[in-house]
Amino acid sequence: MNPVTAISLGRIAIGAVSLYDPTMAAKQMKLDPVGNPQVPYLTRLFGAREVALGVATLIASGSARRNLVLLGVLVDAADAATGYLAIRDGSAPVQAGQGMTAIASGAVVGGLLGLRTGKDKSATA
Repeated sequence: MNPVTAISLGRIAIGAVSLYDPTMAAKQMKLDPVGNPQVPYLTRLFGAREVALGVATLIASGSARRNLVLLGVLVDAADAATGYLAIRDGSAPVQAGQGMTAIASGAVVGGLLGLRTGKDKSATA
């Protein structure tokens, strides 16, 4: 499976779980939905974004797909930076920030590889 398809399917899966059970998803991300009751709301927003971007990327072709992959790389880079900043300013537990940063950074690399190597022909066609 090429990296772009894998990342898109991962987005859809993570997003669907975040929409369906935001409290459980937040706990898996090492966030505290009990101590901060706004966390499930924000988790659902995250989930909606992930599902939308994943589905749009899978169904797009040609330059539209390439642009969506690039958008995904930017979103993931912003998520990685957010994880780092959360560690730095203490707005999330260190373990949560590290996890967010690692997963998002991996998605950045995967998206760039999918574009660079041309293994995802539909991302570059």
